[in-house]
Amino acid sequence: MNALVALCHFCELHGPRTLFCTEALHPPSPSPSSQTGVPVPGDRDRDGDREGEGLTMRANSSATQRGEMCDGCRSLPASHPGFVSIDDETGIRFLSHQHPRQPQLFSVVRQACVRSLSCEVCPGREGPIFFGDEQHGFVFSHTFFIKDSLARGFQRWYSIVMVAMDRIYLINSWPFLLRHLRLTIQSLQSTALKVFDSEQGVCPQRAVRMNSVFSPAVFPHQRSGNAARSLTSLTQHPNLWASLHSSFSWLLKACGSRLTEKLLEGAPTEDTLVLIERQTEQEEEMSCWEGAEGGGPRPQRIQSESELAHDFLCDDGKLDELPGPKFWSLRHLRQVLGAAEFRQLVWHVLMGNQVIWRGADPGLIQSAFIVLKSLLPVGCVRSVPYSAQYEEAYKCNFLGLSTDVPIPAHVSSSEFSVLVDVSSERSCQTSALGEDDISSLYQFSISSANTQPTDRGPTLLNKLEVALSNENLSVDVVSHCLLCLKEEWMNKVKVLFKFSKVDGRGREDTQKVLALLGATGPGEEDNVRLLKFWMTGLSKTYKSHLMTAVRGGERSPSQ
Repeated sequence: MNALVALCHFCELHGPRTLFCTEALHPPSPSPSSQTGVPVPGDRDRDGDREGEGLTMRANSSATQRGEMCDGCRSLPASHPGFVSIDDETGIRFLSHQHPRQPQLFSVVRQACVRSLSCEVCPGREGPIFFGDEQHGFVFSHTFFIKDSLARGFQRWYSIVMVAMDRIYLINSWPFLLRHLRLTIQSLQSTALKVFDSEQGVCPQRAVRMNSVFSPAVFPHQRSGNAARSLTSLTQHPNLWASLHSSFSWLLKACGSRLTEKLLEGAPTEDTLVLIERQTEQEEEMSCWEGAEGGGPRPQRIQSESELAHDFLCDDGKLDELPGPKFWSLRHLRQVLGAAEFRQLVWHVLMGNQVIWRGADPGLIQSAFIVLKSLLPVGCVRSVPYSAQYEEAYKCNFLGLSTDVPIPAHVSSSEFSVLVDVSSERSCQTSALGEDDISSLYQFSISSANTQPTDRGPTLLNKLEVALSNENLSVDVVSHCLLCLKEEWMNKVKVLFKFSKVDGRGREDTQKVLALLGATGPGEEDNVRLLKFWMTGLSKTYKSHLMTAVRGGERSPSQ
């Protein structure tokens, strides 16, 4: 954590003073010369100077400051090297001495010390308070009293301040800092109270002061001898500063690791919700099978279906792991199949028709499915990558088959399916042509009983083809463009679902909503089919949330 902890004291002779300070020094980023192993002349000398400056700076900088310090204003002797602790995990060094190592920090801590013991105090002069600004940093301060039998009012005023430039981080750490600083303060107060009670038992100071003769002329001389008591003398703790160094160092380390920054991208998308629901269903299914009495091995069909929930979680890694030739992107698939055949295939994918690939290379077929699945929401995808028998359309809309699997007659004559036959172009070795030269290795034949033209819509496909045909756009840019298009149309699906399914509006009102969503005009029929198909991919969480909100709205007027 980029912060600094300091113990401050209000001296009766010299005013607010910094007694002890702990700061964290992060390891420097490696320079190009250090990465190559070539030492830079003077680096070691500069590091030694900085470390020596950090351990002894300001403690013995001038005779004037030393002369102005009394025992109550000084923690460590001028010859003391200070305390150093190193975090083995991060390489951060925690340095403690009476003053910070840098002149800028010295003035910041000095100002925080003065403000914490003068104007920035809470009611009762004991407790936590927050103050600061962007220029001088923000301060969490906790003031407290320590018992002293020789002090004015039998107590001395101290504060522990934490200085940081991050206001939000410091405010969010308020409960943590308050809880742990109070432990340190209570330990100091209880130790000092024991010393106070023992001194009062030997020589009660209240009676001595009441019986002494008060004279304004000698009052300063009487008080000067009692003002210079160090905190070590008040607590009788021989290792007080080493103990405070450990406490402050742990506080900086723990406070820095308890809160981490995360990039928030808004509410979870429908794909994220569907994945969470699938994973939950899979875990529940596995627990049911494990807890079943006398349960034998699970059927192979159920196992393969439960594994479908992880298809989208590892698609990016699957392409690299697949052996042999493979499709790498939608643009690559379009180049291999041709623009017309690619548009026909993608049209069937977006309409929710069953897409069947039949061939002898499972890796090639699976790579095609991974690329094509990026066109749809997660909830609309049901995939069987490679099978030895035909599976019905209600089970999967992506189906991979081996070469010898026949297609049923009702599927071949259906307009709601498309078949891609993959055959070897020639009997040549893959290594001779290269794995990326798919068009030279395979021949692709696309067939479908659909007679509806596919050149008018949907609008999403038209915009996607414009992006794919623009060679100035890289594959990553096209992927982000597709992601934006999917989110745009998924939002339209949510509006249509709320309007037609939840509210139960009529056909005329629904047509007005479609016009408002921009789904009418050229390719209107394809746009409507796409919206209705994508409506099946909405998460159960979103649907139940809408239904609950509607029921609550219906009950509220009667209540």
